[in-house]
Amino acid sequence: METETSGPIRLYMSMSLDGYIAGPDDRPGQELGRGGGRLFSWLDDRESDSPSGQVYREASETGALISGRRTFELAGRWQGDHHAGVPIFVLTHDADDGDIPLGNARFVTDVDDCARQARAAAGDRAVMVHGAGAAQALLRAGQLDEMEIHLVQVLLGTGRRLFDHLGEDHIELDLVRRLEDRDVTHLRYRIRRPGEAA
Repeated sequence: METETSGPIRLYMSMSLDGYIAGPDDRPGQELGRGGGRLFSWLDDRESDSPSGQVYREASETGALISGRRTFELAGRWQGDHHAGVPIFVLTHDADDGDIPLGNARFVTDVDDCARQARAAAGDRAVMVHGAGAAQALLRAGQLDEMEIHLVQVLLGTGRRLFDHLGEDHIELDLVRRLEDRDVTHLRYRIRRPGEAA
Protein backbone atom coordinates (compact mmCIF):
# COMPACT_ATOMS: atom_id res chain seq x y z
CA MET A 1 0.00 0.00 0.00
CA GLU A 2 2.83 2.35 -0.78
CA THR A 3 1.61 5.84 -1.67
CA GLU A 4 3.21 8.46 -3.91
CA THR A 5 4.54 10.36 -0.89
CA SER A 6 5.91 7.44 1.07
CA GLY A 7 8.65 4.92 0.57
CA PRO A 8 8.04 1.18 0.70
CA ILE A 9 7.74 -0.94 3.81
CA ARG A 10 10.55 -3.41 3.15
CA LEU A 11 11.61 -6.52 5.03
CA TYR A 12 15.38 -6.94 5.37
CA MET A 13 16.24 -10.51 6.35
CA SER A 14 19.18 -12.89 6.11
CA MET A 15 18.00 -16.41 5.37
CA SER A 16 19.58 -19.80 4.78
CA LEU A 17 18.88 -21.71 1.58
CA ASP A 18 16.46 -23.92 3.54
CA GLY A 19 14.47 -20.94 4.85
CA TYR A 20 15.85 -20.38 8.35
CA ILE A 21 16.56 -16.93 9.82
CA ALA A 22 18.06 -18.24 13.07
CA GLY A 23 19.51 -21.47 14.30
CA PRO A 24 17.83 -23.58 16.98
CA ASP A 25 17.50 -22.33 20.57
CA ASP A 26 17.55 -18.60 19.85
CA ARG A 27 17.36 -16.79 23.19
CA PRO A 28 19.07 -13.99 25.14
CA GLY A 29 22.79 -14.64 25.04
CA GLN A 30 22.37 -16.74 21.90
CA GLU A 31 20.22 -14.36 19.87
CA LEU A 32 20.85 -15.99 16.48
CA GLY A 33 20.51 -19.55 17.78
CA ARG A 34 23.15 -22.22 17.45
CA GLY A 35 25.05 -21.65 14.19
CA GLY A 36 22.84 -18.73 13.17
CA GLY A 37 25.73 -16.27 13.06
CA ARG A 38 26.70 -17.83 9.72
CA LEU A 39 23.73 -16.00 8.20
CA PHE A 40 25.41 -12.65 8.79
CA SER A 41 28.94 -13.26 7.53
CA TRP A 42 28.11 -11.06 4.52
CA LEU A 43 28.13 -8.07 6.89
CA ASP A 44 31.92 -8.38 6.97
CA ASP A 45 31.84 -6.51 3.64
CA ARG A 46 29.48 -3.76 4.78
CA GLU A 47 32.12 -1.01 4.61
CA SER A 48 33.26 -1.97 1.10
CA ASP A 49 32.07 -1.04 -2.39
CA SER A 50 30.73 -4.57 -2.82
CA PRO A 51 27.05 -5.41 -3.45
CA SER A 52 26.76 -6.25 0.26
CA GLY A 53 28.16 -2.82 1.13
CA GLN A 54 25.56 -1.22 -1.13
CA VAL A 55 22.71 -3.17 0.48
CA TYR A 56 23.97 -2.29 3.97
CA ARG A 57 24.17 1.44 3.13
CA GLU A 58 20.65 1.38 1.70
CA ALA A 59 19.33 -0.29 4.86
CA SER A 60 21.11 2.34 6.97
CA GLU A 61 19.29 5.10 5.09
CA THR A 62 15.79 3.85 5.91
CA GLY A 63 13.61 6.36 7.74
CA ALA A 64 11.84 4.17 10.30
CA LEU A 65 11.87 0.62 11.62
CA ILE A 66 9.09 -1.88 12.34
CA SER A 67 10.16 -4.74 14.57
CA GLY A 68 8.42 -7.70 16.07
CA ARG A 69 8.39 -7.79 19.86
CA ARG A 70 10.49 -10.95 20.10
CA THR A 71 13.19 -9.54 17.82
CA PHE A 72 13.14 -6.25 19.74
CA GLU A 73 13.69 -8.03 23.05
CA LEU A 74 16.35 -10.43 21.72
CA ALA A 75 18.25 -7.42 20.33
CA GLY A 76 18.34 -5.82 23.78
CA ARG A 77 15.85 -3.24 22.49
CA TRP A 78 18.81 -1.81 20.53
CA GLN A 79 19.28 0.43 23.57
CA GLY A 80 16.65 2.69 21.99
CA ASP A 81 18.50 3.35 18.71
CA HIS A 82 18.62 0.87 15.84
CA HIS A 83 20.31 3.28 13.42
CA ALA A 84 20.56 7.05 13.00
CA GLY A 85 17.93 7.76 15.66
CA VAL A 86 15.02 6.66 13.45
CA PRO A 87 11.68 5.86 15.10
CA ILE A 88 11.22 2.20 16.08
CA PHE A 89 7.67 0.82 15.99
CA VAL A 90 7.42 -2.48 17.87
CA LEU A 91 4.47 -4.58 16.73
CA THR A 92 3.21 -6.49 19.75
CA HIS A 93 0.07 -8.23 21.02
CA ASP A 94 0.27 -6.55 24.42
CA ALA A 95 1.79 -3.31 25.66
CA ASP A 96 2.12 -2.64 29.37
CA ASP A 97 1.53 1.05 30.15
CA GLY A 98 4.44 1.00 32.59
CA ASP A 99 6.89 -0.41 30.03
CA ILE A 100 8.26 2.56 28.12
CA PRO A 101 11.13 1.68 25.77
CA LEU A 102 14.22 3.87 25.51
CA GLY A 103 14.86 6.37 22.75
CA ASN A 104 12.50 6.58 19.81
CA ALA A 105 10.93 3.15 20.30
CA ARG A 106 7.23 2.65 20.97
CA PHE A 107 4.85 -0.30 21.16
CA VAL A 108 1.96 -0.57 18.69
CA THR A 109 -0.70 -3.28 18.90
CA ASP A 110 -2.53 -2.78 15.58
CA VAL A 111 -0.70 -3.78 12.40
CA ASP A 112 -2.40 -1.22 10.14
CA ASP A 113 -1.79 1.58 12.64
CA CYS A 114 1.83 0.47 12.98
CA ALA A 115 2.31 0.63 9.20
CA ARG A 116 0.61 4.04 9.00
CA GLN A 117 2.76 5.53 11.76
CA ALA A 118 5.97 4.10 10.29
CA ARG A 119 5.19 5.40 6.79
CA ALA A 120 4.44 8.85 8.16
CA ALA A 121 7.66 8.89 10.18
CA ALA A 122 9.81 7.71 7.27
CA GLY A 123 8.41 10.21 4.77
CA ASP A 124 9.76 9.37 1.32
CA ARG A 125 12.35 6.94 2.70
CA ALA A 126 11.80 3.21 3.06
CA VAL A 127 10.63 1.60 6.29
CA MET A 128 12.83 -1.29 7.43
CA VAL A 129 11.15 -4.41 8.87
CA HIS A 130 12.89 -6.86 11.23
CA GLY A 131 11.48 -10.10 12.59
CA ALA A 132 9.52 -13.02 11.17
CA GLY A 133 6.40 -12.29 13.23
CA ALA A 134 6.23 -8.65 12.14
CA ALA A 135 6.89 -9.58 8.51
CA GLN A 136 4.13 -12.19 8.50
CA ALA A 137 1.63 -9.83 10.18
CA LEU A 138 2.38 -7.04 7.69
CA LEU A 139 2.19 -9.46 4.76
CA ARG A 140 -1.18 -10.84 5.88
CA ALA A 141 -2.50 -7.29 6.32
CA GLY A 142 -1.35 -6.23 2.84
CA GLN A 143 1.05 -3.69 4.33
CA LEU A 144 4.39 -5.18 3.27
CA ASP A 145 5.54 -3.77 -0.07
CA GLU A 146 8.92 -5.39 -0.62
CA MET A 147 11.28 -8.03 0.72
CA GLU A 148 15.07 -7.79 0.60
CA ILE A 149 16.22 -11.35 1.27
CA HIS A 150 19.92 -11.92 1.87
CA LEU A 151 20.06 -15.54 0.74
CA VAL A 152 23.12 -17.09 2.33
CA GLN A 153 24.70 -20.21 0.83
CA VAL A 154 24.28 -22.41 3.88
CA LEU A 155 21.80 -25.03 5.10
CA LEU A 156 20.97 -24.73 8.79
CA GLY A 157 18.67 -27.76 8.87
CA THR A 158 16.64 -26.51 11.81
CA GLY A 159 15.84 -23.32 13.71
CA ARG A 160 13.38 -20.45 13.16
CA ARG A 161 11.82 -20.13 9.72
CA LEU A 162 10.80 -16.87 8.07
CA PHE A 163 7.55 -18.00 6.45
CA ASP A 164 5.88 -20.50 8.77
CA HIS A 165 2.44 -19.02 9.49
CA LEU A 166 1.16 -17.27 6.36
CA GLY A 167 -2.00 -19.28 5.78
CA GLU A 168 -3.14 -20.87 2.53
CA ASP A 169 -3.42 -17.83 0.25
CA HIS A 170 -0.95 -17.67 -2.59
CA ILE A 171 1.35 -14.65 -2.54
CA GLU A 172 2.89 -13.60 -5.84
CA LEU A 173 6.26 -11.84 -5.96
CA ASP A 174 8.15 -9.95 -8.66
CA LEU A 175 11.94 -10.05 -8.54
CA VAL A 176 13.05 -6.44 -9.01
CA ARG A 177 16.75 -6.73 -8.15
CA ARG A 178 19.41 -9.41 -7.75
CA LEU A 179 22.91 -8.65 -6.46
CA GLU A 180 25.50 -11.42 -6.25
CA ASP A 181 28.30 -11.32 -3.71
CA ARG A 182 30.61 -13.74 -1.97
CA ASP A 183 28.48 -16.46 -0.29
CA VAL A 184 25.26 -14.38 -0.50
CA THR A 185 22.69 -13.29 -3.06
CA HIS A 186 20.67 -10.18 -2.25
CA LEU A 187 17.18 -10.60 -3.73
CA ARG A 188 14.64 -7.79 -3.70
CA TYR A 189 11.04 -8.76 -4.37
CA ARG A 190 8.00 -6.56 -4.84
CA ILE A 191 4.84 -8.08 -3.40
CA ARG A 192 2.11 -8.25 -6.00
CA ARG A 193 -1.32 -7.17 -4.75
CA PRO A 194 -4.30 -9.53 -5.29
CA GLY A 195 -5.55 -9.24 -8.87
CA GLU A 196 -2.51 -7.27 -9.99
CA ALA A 197 -0.91 -8.42 -13.23
CA ALA A 198 2.77 -9.35 -13.36
